[in-house]
Amino acid sequence: MILDKELVVIDLEATGTWIEKDKIIEIGMIKRLPDGTEIEYLQRVNPGISISDIITEITGMSDVDVKDSPSFSDIAKDVVEFIGNADLAGFNLARFDIPLLCRELESCGKTLDLSNRFIYDTQKIYHIHERRDLTAAYKFFCNKELIGAHSALVDSRATLEVLEEQIAKYGKRDKINTLQEFDYKQSPEFFDDSRKFRWWNKELYITFGKHNGKSMQAIAEEDRNYLQWILGKDFSNQVKSMVRDVLDGDIPTNGD
Repeated sequence: MILDKELVVIDLEATGTWIEKDKIIEIGMIKRLPDGTEIEYLQRVNPGISISDIITEITGMSDVDVKDSPSFSDIAKDVVEFIGNADLAGFNLARFDIPLLCRELESCGKTLDLSNRFIYDTQKIYHIHERRDLTAAYKFFCNKELIGAHSALVDSRATLEVLEEQIAKYGKRDKINTLQEFDYKQSPEFFDDSRKFRWWNKELYITFGKHNGKSMQAIAEEDRNYLQWILGKDFSNQVKSMVRDVLDGDIPTNGD
């Protein structure tokens, strides 16, 4: 890889995926210089909030593992200096790591100027250059070209063949129900399929409208009329049932 300027590859581990509220628990960076020299930076961070069981399962890090680590404000200056004027790279960098990093830096009174650097998002590059539709899946799993794609029956037949190959590759004993061991469900971070309500730090928050980012507890205390408005709109029965509970004083708590 030939570089014209320094490149920093970044990966963040965090308490969740909510850019506006979740916190960094680990930051790892590799700086590659044009002459090929590499410099590494790795630091765990005490987020100041509890790390949920599901995040511990994903990252291997619990509250105990970060309790003696510095806060992000303690390392913010070092992070900015390490990045310097380098271009940036990472997987899903543009949608997650950079927005979260910038928000954490801003909370410490620091900024990361993105105007004069290029961002190489390897996930975006991958999705642009490698098709991820049924035709691509049919080629990958069945090693066949899909003729007549977008004809409903042809696509159904191809999907069946792909499923059969997935069972053979990922399942057990050639039984389809063994695929149920994988998690195909809605992310547990979200309360509803439309992702308008989500769990954070064991409380339920709203993610749209004028109360975006507020907990249901706070809305119940500040604006009960807004909850009544939700009941009159086109929300799911699941959401409306939850809102009725909130109006009755039964605030949902969970999130793990």
